[in-house]
Amino acid sequence: MAPVKSGRRSRKDTTNKLPISPTPEKKKSFFLTSLPFFIVAHATHHLITALIQPMQGFIQDEFRLNKAQLGGMMTAFSLSSAFSQLPSGWFADRIGPTILISIGIIGVGIGGVLIGISTTYSMLLVFFVFLGLMAGGYHPASTPLISLSVPPNQRGRALGLHLIGGNSSFFLAPLIGGAIAAAWGWRSSYLVLAVPTIVLGIYFFIIIKKKYGKAHKQTMKRRQMEEHPPQPGYKRRLTAFLVMMVLGGGAGATINSFLTVFMKEELGASNEGAGMAMSIVFSSGIWAGPIGGWISDRIGSTRVIIVTGIMGGLVLFALTHVQLGWGLWIVLWVMGVIQALRFPVTEVFIMSQSPAKNRSTIYGIYYSTMQYTGAIFAPIMGGFIDKYGYDTMFTFSAWAVTGVAVVTSLFIWDAKG
Repeated sequence: MAPVKSGRRSRKDTTNKLPISPTPEKKKSFFLTSLPFFIVAHATHHLITALIQPMQGFIQDEFRLNKAQLGGMMTAFSLSSAFSQLPSGWFADRIGPTILISIGIIGVGIGGVLIGISTTYSMLLVFFVFLGLMAGGYHPASTPLISLSVPPNQRGRALGLHLIGGNSSFFLAPLIGGAIAAAWGWRSSYLVLAVPTIVLGIYFFIIIKKKYGKAHKQTMKRRQMEEHPPQPGYKRRLTAFLVMMVLGGGAGATINSFLTVFMKEELGASNEGAGMAMSIVFSSGIWAGPIGGWISDRIGSTRVIIVTGIMGGLVLFALTHVQLGWGLWIVLWVMGVIQALRFPVTEVFIMSQSPAKNRSTIYGIYYSTMQYTGAIFAPIMGGFIDKYGYDTMFTFSAWAVTGVAVVTSLFIWDAKG
């Protein structure tokens, strides 16, 4: 009996020492079953938020807004979204993703309905605040969950494929919303797209609760405990990275906030045409995001971050030299490619440079600070555009993005992974 008992103990010991990374079967299962689910959830989450920029021209005409007021509208959404992402990351580390992801979809749909029934600019600002508060929970909860569901050398691809969902909405929503707005008004765009958002959000809540409940949260915690500590010097790299994203990325994102009115006022585009043109920026995200993740898995995220950070600033210079037509479309497309390549790579970088127990919190800080910067810069940029013009402010932003990218790259170049 002793040998049998010893054999059982041996098997038990072997089981305890097995790596907790997913087996090939589990990896295959996640990519074929769970990841498509998150791609659709991501697309649903952004159906309403993707309408904000394309509908600017319609809203500006109805409420007779100047650039600072348009920037204030963006600020209302961005500040509230940034505010909600900080506690969302903290809660995701402690209560799991189910509630946060569900609120991030259902709540956004309700916010779309409220925006659609608004009748004054003040109401619009209040409802954009509500939309931002509801939207803040999705990314800090979903990104770590997806990252921990695959081995490290698969994370870039998984996060890149996940971005297909969000970029699909940013590509399709301007086209669908623009067509609806042209036929029935901009409010109908929000109301119509809010319906599938709410319905799918309820469905996702049921599925997430079933598949990613208490047992899954415990599994994720065990995997986190088995991870090696991040590379020494990670605090310096994370700080420099956040500066690059917040100052450089924020300056670039502020330009995006005014692209539709720039196309309308400077290049002569119609409201519908300017709104639909925004789909060009996000069309490349459907394929460039996965490619960016794949490249990151091959050569490391740091190189991709540095190259795309500098290129992101350089391409902004071209905006001051384009006319309505192919020149503009190409510049918008290149901007979209750079953004799409970069998004999954930045998430992989944070994953590799952050302690496991605080990772969702750090993701929350990252998403939050990005939103805060855009919120603060938007009304300031709008006021300066009114005073100095688009060319001056777009050129200033281009120099700012490029300069910040070059300087901060010196502090992250030695990162592994």
